[in-house]
Amino acid sequence: MTGGMNDRSPAALSQAQELVRHVEIRLVAPTERSVWNRLMKRHHYLGFQSIVGQSLRYVAVHEGRWMALLGWGSAALKCKARDQWIGWTEALKLQRLPLVANNSRFLILPGVTIPNLASRILALNIKRLSDDWQAVHGNPIYLAETFVDPRFYQGTCYRAAGWLCLGTTRGFANNHGTYLHHGHIKSVFVRPLRQDALRKLVDPAFQPPLKPRVNTMKLSQNDAYLLHKALLTIPDSRMPRGIRHHRLALLSIAICAIICGAKSFDAIAQWAKACTQKMLKRLGCRKKPGTDLYQAPSEPAIRRFLQSLDGQAVDSAISAWLESIMGVGDAMAVDGKTLKGARTADGRRMHLLAAFLHQEAAVVAQAQAPSTTNEITVVKQLLDPLPIDGAVVTLDALHTQHETARYLVEEKKRIMCSRSKITSQP
Repeated sequence: MTGGMNDRSPAALSQAQELVRHVEIRLVAPTERSVWNRLMKRHHYLGFQSIVGQSLRYVAVHEGRWMALLGWGSAALKCKARDQWIGWTEALKLQRLPLVANNSRFLILPGVTIPNLASRILALNIKRLSDDWQAVHGNPIYLAETFVDPRFYQGTCYRAAGWLCLGTTRGFANNHGTYLHHGHIKSVFVRPLRQDALRKLVDPAFQPPLKPRVNTMKLSQNDAYLLHKALLTIPDSRMPRGIRHHRLALLSIAICAIICGAKSFDAIAQWAKACTQKMLKRLGCRKKPGTDLYQAPSEPAIRRFLQSLDGQAVDSAISAWLESIMGVGDAMAVDGKTLKGARTADGRRMHLLAAFLHQEAAVVAQAQAPSTTNEITVVKQLLDPLPIDGAVVTLDALHTQHETARYLVEEKKRIMCSRSKITSQP
């Protein structure tokens, strides 16, 4: 990538060195993104469609002229050479992978053939990468990685910029979650961004500075109405005095945030804080006194309220809401899981049986299996509220029981017919 110059005169070399010293690298502005994409697609040997996961786009410039383009994305999920070098266990890797960024594209633009320019640009980019990633995505970067195809390049500019070659890949590519063998091995290069990077990445006691990630969602007026209607069945155990946020608002926020990936009280509060005024109004939030702005509840308010709820009542209400907006469809799976870190009142591990929709990838109902028996006894309790007549229900081999089959084929059908007659009466 570093290339060479046709003119090797002292004056030309001096001019090139001056350019290398004064080249700058910056993030691409939103208005420049389409130009960056088009240039990368046209001139990079791999082409370009998108960057996987979280991303940053950079451009190297000199006196306003674009010299090079760099693209960074989320780290590769599987890379044996990298994982062995770090010393990761599988659990640690999944937790610390957001601290690694992948240089998925590096392009010196056509017509730019200046010695040492590529390694200089890489070095400048590495200096600011972690701070930029922190500002945009909420966490720093400890390690940079890239893959170089040895059929075309030897990674000379990476080596010159202080990167380490760890070995090669096995020649597989991730295609929508399926790994396909294409046979083109690539060299694996990494570059720690701080002196203690390796120690931090492998230390199980280290708490990585990762910001909880939650997604946004769209909630129509009708969906919000159906959600509030279902949640009205959940009692509010709080004392009337001092209540600031309505229970429907707190419940709606918690449910929507968890659907979007929130896994803690803090993440739920962050999700609520990121909501638009229109969304907060639709969720039933109160207006801040003295203003015309809707106010998201704080983390302590959310935590105290959720800890006081009846879990079974919440399960039933959420199941009713999901059923009202999605239905059951043609296929449903029933499966049981033991919850990690959860215990019943007698100290035994908690086991839940859930009904899962294949197409929508959503749990529409769940029931707790008694600690004194197994999940066979709660199939009827789980499926009774669901309109599964005509649907295909799949269960584990544990449920190949005469009573379960009779319930699904005969009794459940009779219940659905009875309900249909009741609703059709004037």
